[in-house]
Amino acid sequence: MPAPINAAPAAGTQSVPRAGGYGPALSLLASLFFMWGFITVINNTLLPHLRSVFELSYTQTTLIESVWFIAYFVASIPSAKLIERIGYQKSLVIGLLIMAAGSLGMMLAASIPSYGVTLAMLFVIASGITLLQVAANPYVAVVGKPETASSRLNLVQAMNSAGTMLAPAFGAYLILGRSKGGTAESGTVLTHAERLADAQSVILPYGLVAVVLIVLAVVIARFPLPAIGSATSRVSREERRKHSLWKHRNLVFGVPAIFIYLIAEIGVANLFVNFVSQPDIANLTHEQAGKYLTFLWGGMMVGRFVGSALMQRIRAETVLAGCSIGAFAVMLVTVFAHGEVAMWSLILVGLFHSIMFPTIFTLGIRGLGPLTEEGSGLLIMAIAGGALVVVQGWLADQYGLQLSFLLTALCEVYVLFYALWGAKPTNALPDQHAA
Repeated sequence: MPAPINAAPAAGTQSVPRAGGYGPALSLLASLFFMWGFITVINNTLLPHLRSVFELSYTQTTLIESVWFIAYFVASIPSAKLIERIGYQKSLVIGLLIMAAGSLGMMLAASIPSYGVTLAMLFVIASGITLLQVAANPYVAVVGKPETASSRLNLVQAMNSAGTMLAPAFGAYLILGRSKGGTAESGTVLTHAERLADAQSVILPYGLVAVVLIVLAVVIARFPLPAIGSATSRVSREERRKHSLWKHRNLVFGVPAIFIYLIAEIGVANLFVNFVSQPDIANLTHEQAGKYLTFLWGGMMVGRFVGSALMQRIRAETVLAGCSIGAFAVMLVTVFAHGEVAMWSLILVGLFHSIMFPTIFTLGIRGLGPLTEEGSGLLIMAIAGGALVVVQGWLADQYGLQLSFLLTALCEVYVLFYALWGAKPTNALPDQHAA
């Protein structure tokens, strides 16, 4: 999935470089964006694996991802308070160690095996990622020259896309490829012994992930990251009380736009493997389907570069509207077509989804002036919308997996509404932050 953009730093905040400049620091921070994108998307191959191991319904399977996104809602405010107390660098280290602890816990859950422990450990990993996101995005924005902040954020977010693109191949090879359920024909019923053996296939990949996270934590703890000064020209609380967030239409409709878009993105990614494995779609094993998932995330990476170029000449709202129409069209094909046509139409939606999160976010905070930070916080918490992917799981159980993608199509309609009308700012205020 894409990296959420956190509240911009206040105007006047200055970075204090140390020896070596910003390049090494940004390269190291880019590895964090890569890792949380990588770990998040491992879930897309983990879910069909767990569904086989624990004999889960689609509702129970998507509940796993719901727990993941609930962590964004629960952990975001505590993360911000922790950063305020101990600073960015220590918070990055703690976030990595929390993720490592959750990865080690996944190894325990696989050894038992336990569905409940798996849910708990995924919540721990997601909480660590939330702390990284709250700390790393604003840090990258202020660690160099203000006029190149957008360039830096785009660069590290590209690394996030690289992580999401490579993770499916990793998961398909080390999880699905090493399990009976991942390599068997669709519909094969596993014995109890086979399911227990399959559960063990999670131990190696999460062990590798834990080692990488611990090494990164040690490196960041010892790395001379450029310090961020405390100078600020934040607008006083009294001044901010003169304005109301709820008078800004682009924010009021932007929060549900982020929330609803996340339902669409996460639903497509999480149910992709199960969908294309069906006999009347592509009739693939889970391992083979996991490899095709790489094309879905690769399309999102390509789409970000193309969308960025288009927005140099075309208004962001227009590009967003075009992408929502394209996404709606390919989702209808996915619902009503069969065979490889349905599979490739579902892959193609990644290209149209690519620019949605950052574009909605940018349009949502436009014209908020001194309220930008509060508005950004609301948009970030809306990422918890990914938790409602469980609704699509319920629809898949009740009406069939293919028809459940009608929910995704409806989500695209709301994004179109936002692009055409909801994103128009009202009561716009002067910007308070450096560009």
